[in-house]
Amino acid sequence: VSKKSKKKLSEKFTQVNPNAAGIDIGSGTHYVAVTEDRDENPIRSFGCLTMDLYRLADWLKQCGIKTVAMESTGVYWIPLFQILETRGFEVKLVNARHAKNVPGRKTDVQDCRWLQQLHSYGLLSGSFRPDNDVCILRSYMRQRDNLVRGASSHIQRMQKALIQMNLQLHKVISDITGVTGLRIIRAIVEGQRDPQVLAQMRHPQIERCEEVIAEALRGDYREEHLFSLQQELSLYDTYQQKLAECDQRIGKCLSAFEAKVDLIKNPLARNESKNKRCSRDPFRAKLREDLYRVSGVDFTQVQGFDVMTARTIISEVGLDMSRWPTEKHFTSWLGLCPNNRITGGQIKSRQTRKVVNRAADSFRMAAQSLSYSKSALGAYYRRMKARLGAPKAITAAAHKLARIFYRMLKYGQQFVDVGLELYEK
Repeated sequence: VSKKSKKKLSEKFTQVNPNAAGIDIGSGTHYVAVTEDRDENPIRSFGCLTMDLYRLADWLKQCGIKTVAMESTGVYWIPLFQILETRGFEVKLVNARHAKNVPGRKTDVQDCRWLQQLHSYGLLSGSFRPDNDVCILRSYMRQRDNLVRGASSHIQRMQKALIQMNLQLHKVISDITGVTGLRIIRAIVEGQRDPQVLAQMRHPQIERCEEVIAEALRGDYREEHLFSLQQELSLYDTYQQKLAECDQRIGKCLSAFEAKVDLIKNPLARNESKNKRCSRDPFRAKLREDLYRVSGVDFTQVQGFDVMTARTIISEVGLDMSRWPTEKHFTSWLGLCPNNRITGGQIKSRQTRKVVNRAADSFRMAAQSLSYSKSALGAYYRRMKARLGAPKAITAAAHKLARIFYRMLKYGQQFVDVGLELYEK
C-alpha cells in the first residue's frame, strides 16, 4: 500500500452534511431521523397523507435540516420528494443497494438512522432525476408507452380471432393494423364475407396479388369469434384515440421548452432519404422540428435514430448533459459499458451491469436497426456481430450511439457520416 493510500485510510471521517436527515419511505408510514442535538425525539414517524407530509416538512424546517436522503421502492417517494423539493430542501433518492451493505439494520427505525449517518458523511449519492419540465414530458411518454403495450395486446387478440376463423390475413400482409389490414377487418366486422370483395381493398403497394389474398380470406365465419373480433377492434380504436390525445400533450409540452436555435435563422436541414417518413407524416415532421428547436441538433441524421427514438431518450435523460462529466459517465449510467470485476489483479468478468433504463433500451433498439444500414455505423455493427455475436454487437453499437448522442447534445456538434467505403478502408 502506498504512503498516499495509508494517509487516506488513517484520516478520520468528517461530516460533510451536518444538516442532514434520513427518511425510510413506506407505503403507509415514513420514518424520519435527524441528529440528536436537533430535537428531543430525533426519530419520528409520519403518515402518508398530504397533511402528514406537510407536517414532516415543517418539522425538518424547525430542526434546521437542509439536505435529505430517502430510500424507497415503487412510487411511494414521489409525493414526498416533490413537497420537500418545493420547500427548498436538497433531496436525494438513494439506491437501496448502495445503503444496505451493512447487515443488521433492517428495521424502519434503524434504516432511517443509518441513512442519516451515511448522508451526513457524504457517503450517499442520489439517483438521477431530470428537471421538472423533463419530468412532465417523461410522465407523458411513459403513459404513451403503456398505451402502446395495451393496444398491442388487442392486436394479438384480433389476430387470434381471425386464426380461429381460419382467416390467414397475417400470412399475406405484414401488418394487420396497416391500411389494408384494418380496411379488411372493418369490412368483416360490418358483415362483408365475399373474399373477392375483401381482396380488392388491398393497397397498391401490397406485394401479394388479389387472388392470393382472396384465398387467405376464405374461412369459417363463426358468430362468437366475430363478436370477439368486433370488441377487440373497438378497444384498439379506443387506444389509438388515447394515443393521439397523449401525443397532443407531448407536443404542447415540447413547445413550452426553451428554444436553443432560431428556426428562422437556422432552419432545419432538408430531409434525406431515411427521413421520407417524416416528410409524409405531418405529426412526425412537427415533432422533428420541435426536437431540433429544443436541442439545437437534428438527431434523425444519425443512422438508427428516428424522431420517436430521440423523443424517448430526451424524455428520460433531459437536455442538460452536465449531470454526467464525460461520455464515459453517461454510458456507465446507461449500463452500456463493460463492468470490470478485478480480483487479485485479474479481470474475472467484463459483463455490463444489469440496469433498468428506458433510454438504454432505446439505444439498443436503435443499434439493432443498423443491421442493414449502408453507413459507417452499419458497417461497425456488422463487424462487431461477426466477431462477437449479435447480443454483444448490439451493446457495442448502442454504446457508440450513446456517445454520439452525448456529444451532439452537450457540445452542439452535428453528426457527419464518414460513409461505408471510408470506414471499410
